[in-house]
Amino acid sequence: MAKPPQGPRTYTALRKALLAWYTANRRDLPWRRHPNPYRTWVSEIMLQQTRVAAVLEHFRLFLEAFPDITALASAPEEKVLALWSGLGYYRRARMLHRAAQVVVSELHGRMPQTSEGLRELPGVGRYTAAAIASIAYGEAVAVVDGNVERVLSRLDGQPRDDRSAWLRAEELLDHGRPGDWNQAMMELGALVCTPATPQCGVCPVRRWCVAPGADVRRKPSERKRVRQWLALAERGEKVLLVQREAQATKMAGMWELPELSENAVEKIASREKPLALVRHSITDTDYEVRVVGAAARDLPAELRRCGRWVERAELNGLALTGLARKVLRKLGRMA
Repeated sequence: MAKPPQGPRTYTALRKALLAWYTANRRDLPWRRHPNPYRTWVSEIMLQQTRVAAVLEHFRLFLEAFPDITALASAPEEKVLALWSGLGYYRRARMLHRAAQVVVSELHGRMPQTSEGLRELPGVGRYTAAAIASIAYGEAVAVVDGNVERVLSRLDGQPRDDRSAWLRAEELLDHGRPGDWNQAMMELGALVCTPATPQCGVCPVRRWCVAPGADVRRKPSERKRVRQWLALAERGEKVLLVQREAQATKMAGMWELPELSENAVEKIASREKPLALVRHSITDTDYEVRVVGAAARDLPAELRRCGRWVERAELNGLALTGLARKVLRKLGRMA
């Protein structure tokens, strides 16, 4: 087996090859146009555990509503969550909002310019701080995400745990162009060195790769399967929604369709012909969701008490869970 790439001359050639490929092949993404620290920060938070395709439209709408950090800091949380709806992992949006308020109120509106300083902000961890600092400020600090870890594992022919991946990434980092280098590594993993079907024939660092095409994926945890019933109760142009508690561990304060227990479903005649069947996945759980039409009187008393009748015209501006938004769109209740 070949040895992993080592030595200054080898590193120089590898860096040159990868950066040339990135310059020629990088995707035209909105946060790469007219880049500034704020746009980079928003994009990196949105891209955490989320596909690029899912982020594109959300990023555009978010930047239209909050073009700079001052606009984001002064916005009500409800509006921030509403524009985040569909991206999931809503804690990211809350922390982004809180961090913007910290920057405006305590740092005179100026974001920290080092990875160390950025990590002091709410919701900014090692990866995000390094990505912003290298891309926006040119700090010579490496990043490691899932794509980078996979590239490093194949390049060196050995699985990488978190610690060794960061050490190896720092070793390979191009100190002259750290932001481009980090984006090139991530782009390589996203477009060429993919998990299941890597395109080794067009890989710019193929000559230095010890384990081209090797399956270096970590064994995924077993996914849970859950069946769920939701009620669609309507009064004219209004829909009944319920709000999660502010102390909820997931999606606190978000609005959703009322969930029904099996016993409650038994009392609703329309259960035999659901209005919709929706499949939805969150983290390690796959949901099979059946939506039934229900009159308010058929719902449990606690749902009627805590529910709120919302005009359809107001739904787009409400902080809905991703599942609620998916269901209401599928049923034609919102655009």
